[in-house]
Amino acid sequence: MPEDFTVAIVGRPNVGKSTLFNRLVGKRLALVDDLPGVTRDRREGQARIGDLLFRAIDTAGFDDSPGDRLEARMRAQTEIALAEADAALMLIDARTGVTPLDAAFADVLRRCPIPVILVANKCEGRSGEAGLLEAYALGLGDPFPISAEHGEGLGHLFEALAPLMPIPAEGQPRRARRRGAEDGRDGKDRADAAEGPADAADDRDRPAMRLAVVGRPNVGKSTLINRLLGAERLLTGPEAGITRDAIAVAWSHAGRTIELVDTAGLRRKANVTGRLEALAGADARRAVRFAHVVVVTLDACAGLEKQDLTIARMVVEEGRALIIAANKWDLITDPGAALRAIEERLEASLPQVRGVPVVRLSALTGRGAERLMPAALSAYDGWNRRVATPQLNRWLDEVQQHHQPPLVDGRRIRLRYLTQVKARPPTFVLFASRIRSLPEAYQRYLINGLRDAFGFAGLPIRLHLRTGKNPYVASDRRRSGR
Repeated sequence: MPEDFTVAIVGRPNVGKSTLFNRLVGKRLALVDDLPGVTRDRREGQARIGDLLFRAIDTAGFDDSPGDRLEARMRAQTEIALAEADAALMLIDARTGVTPLDAAFADVLRRCPIPVILVANKCEGRSGEAGLLEAYALGLGDPFPISAEHGEGLGHLFEALAPLMPIPAEGQPRRARRRGAEDGRDGKDRADAAEGPADAADDRDRPAMRLAVVGRPNVGKSTLINRLLGAERLLTGPEAGITRDAIAVAWSHAGRTIELVDTAGLRRKANVTGRLEALAGADARRAVRFAHVVVVTLDACAGLEKQDLTIARMVVEEGRALIIAANKWDLITDPGAALRAIEERLEASLPQVRGVPVVRLSALTGRGAERLMPAALSAYDGWNRRVATPQLNRWLDEVQQHHQPPLVDGRRIRLRYLTQVKARPPTFVLFASRIRSLPEAYQRYLINGLRDAFGFAGLPIRLHLRTGKNPYVASDRRRSGR
């Protein structure tokens, strides 16, 4: 079955849409809670029922609020999902029964040009029988009883979706449809990319670079991603804490495949109130752990605050490439002083990643946003860089000639050998005599030298110390064993 078939999961709040989405994709991607209205942005994932493969879209709960309220903007995201979909699953809560909001949404869906499958969720046991019978009055055909939480009734969905999916011709390869809203390009850009040079095609074959945008609440993370995509893909607004789920969006930039990840705002643990905010924060931290490059976004008007540094330290401890995005730079009256203050604070508080790039931009107006991706790609390349062992040891000899290791008990520590054992982040092993006596100050001197000499500016570097084996000790053991 074609994997480009798209199914939107819709319904009023708290009917189990995210639970069904997680069940279909086989992962707990979407946050689930008893509180209504948890989901706000639309989330996509590769779903499977039996041998049916399709793209599922989880949506916010339908609300008929007018104007520019948050609920109205959430409904607009649902309407976009329906416009992209080939079919829709409308969920109702069978235990609650059909509500006026269900009836209003069913009236909207009857006018949609795509097939709509009515799904009565929470039908485990006998508690949902009355609601299942009421669902016939919605005029969307026979309802299919399921329990998304327990995985019951998915065979009914298989029977409903299978006839809707076109079967590709024999021998014809399946190709995913490209949508402009997903990759941030229109048809002309894709045609130009197809006619581009061969090395551009090679770039597209590289693994996707995962770039997570994190920061405190209401600093413009979602607005920044929308600016990069050139589309209103993510829900934004003046309200703090709009984003809850970590939403990943596939994008193509300069022939490179990028996975942009929007995250919920991170506050101090002492200020976190409620289980839902704790879950959203945990989802954001998980996004950092699985990212390659992390953009810590801050409000330039407020400067580099303590919580910004806490988030940046978390990124460094996870070994991710770090970039600072100073957003709302168009509101700064003295740019020179503001930049100096940020750089001095970084130098004093994050010396372990000296040289972190600071990109000044305005996500709202787009000013300076074009500088973010070149900085991210450069950091990603450095994060993946490997240095040959002979080159490292020539550098180590030069370093010791310039500044020798200290004396310990009248004898100088000998640095024998340096090699890079892995990248992502750059990790090195240093072999030396009396290695436990090597001062931390000299270790920092070596790390900063590596950073300057081999283009690791702003990246976390791991340096492990090892001592060489003493051949005389092994020889003495052999003699004693004879």
